[in-house]
Amino acid sequence: MFSVCSHSLTHTTMSQSAFFKFSYNKPHHHIPLFFPNNLSIAPPLLRTTAAVRSNAAPDPPLGFIGAADVIVVGAGVAGSALAYTLAKDGRRVHVIERDLREPDRIVGELLQPGGYLKLIELGLEDCVDQIDAQRVLGYVLFMDGKKTKLPYPLEKFHSEVAGRSFHNGRFVQMMREKAAALQFVRMEQGTVTSLLEQNNKNVVGVQYRTKDGQQLKAYAPLTVICDGCFSNLRRSLCHPKVEVPSSFVGLILENCQLPFENYGHVILADPSPILFYRISSTEVRCLVDIPGPKVPLVWSGMANYLKATVASQIPPELQDAFLSAIDRGNIRIMPNSSMPAEPYHTPGALLIGDAFNMRHPLTGGGMTVALSDIVLLRDLIKPVGDLNDASSLCRYLESFYILRKPMASTINTLAGALYKVFSVSPDDARKELRQACFDYLSLGKIFSGGPIALLSGLNPYPLSLVLHFFAVAFYGVGRLLLPFPSFERMWVGARIVLCAFGIIFPIIKAEGIRQMFLPTSIPAFYRAPPHR
Repeated sequence: MFSVCSHSLTHTTMSQSAFFKFSYNKPHHHIPLFFPNNLSIAPPLLRTTAAVRSNAAPDPPLGFIGAADVIVVGAGVAGSALAYTLAKDGRRVHVIERDLREPDRIVGELLQPGGYLKLIELGLEDCVDQIDAQRVLGYVLFMDGKKTKLPYPLEKFHSEVAGRSFHNGRFVQMMREKAAALQFVRMEQGTVTSLLEQNNKNVVGVQYRTKDGQQLKAYAPLTVICDGCFSNLRRSLCHPKVEVPSSFVGLILENCQLPFENYGHVILADPSPILFYRISSTEVRCLVDIPGPKVPLVWSGMANYLKATVASQIPPELQDAFLSAIDRGNIRIMPNSSMPAEPYHTPGALLIGDAFNMRHPLTGGGMTVALSDIVLLRDLIKPVGDLNDASSLCRYLESFYILRKPMASTINTLAGALYKVFSVSPDDARKELRQACFDYLSLGKIFSGGPIALLSGLNPYPLSLVLHFFAVAFYGVGRLLLPFPSFERMWVGARIVLCAFGIIFPIIKAEGIRQMFLPTSIPAFYRAPPHR
């Protein structure tokens, strides 16, 4: 659909002076940054205004002489990957990150196979090397003493293609290192406080505060905001409807064996799922889901809750390690946010990553969606020679929001729907739907392979998702009515179908029915790149 041509630069470059290095085993050590500083000035085609201190003379840029083509706010998974891929295409990228120390998070630790394929497309697959990342080959579901194995459908892929699980901070630091090693990337620690607008219409840059407290302004034709789930800038660029259906309580189990190595473990517990997956050769992450917008337990009662309510529901092989992890402390809590993508079409600015779109992390799809978005954005921007025509670029990039829908909406919808189905409910129809889902997946073949291909990002087709979801519902109805239907069973069966519809339709509506199922009917789908 789009022509792929490299972005040409008319100036020559010299070798960079240094690389900046990271070490994942020193997360709290401040790491000095070094940037290439002997590049020639950009041609007029790539003009912007260099970063300047408020009410002071301009400072010389640290990374390159001349100004940036793109400002990236945030250097997490999305920001680092975007900076790397744009710089590889010859764009000058100024990255501003609030804290360049290694992050310490309990989410963003599982990359689906579809996300790993996107890493390969971006040339970043080596970022999961040398961080003790673990291969993930699928999931195992546990429910009421039964278990079923759900492998990823990887038969048609190279043997290296699989999911990966790891410490999020190590992965992020590797991506930052790789991005900052490029001569067209300037990475700086600072807190962006506001977007700079021209005539209350176009975003032309950002205002930010450096680590030493200086107030600076930076200008570029395009500003991409990817400052994470707690973004303080998204309100300027979208209509955020953030919901917090639950929270994760995180623990690390040490020196224990999972019942099924190289598989994620999902325990369908009461009241909601518990996850186990390996994040290093010696550590297993445990995430206990607590329903509700706020964790109702004070810190002093959390250990007792985990021991009294949760421990008895996990596999016996993990109970001793689970109790030991509780006794060691370091219990972490993270709200599980979801937010549909509802952007304002703002010239000069874009949102991406969790700042733009979130889904329940039960299925581990966030990084896959973000990396897929970055591949798409890279391909859209690549044929654009001049980013300075903000209105034309904005109109062209409206296609981004439509073209991203197959992957994003499939993963978003499945995450929200599965969380509701897997959570315990007193309603008889919900109980039957939960049991039907487990039994449907236990059938194997297409009945498990189809949903797992959707979840893993290998088959991003919304219609396939809807068909499987209602197949689960009707499978549950059929089991109820056989061998002898009764009025009571028929009533419960009807409620199962209504329950399934009530779960999935609000999620699809928030994603956009037309965008999900009829994207080619939207004019923005066909936008061609602007030429000047």
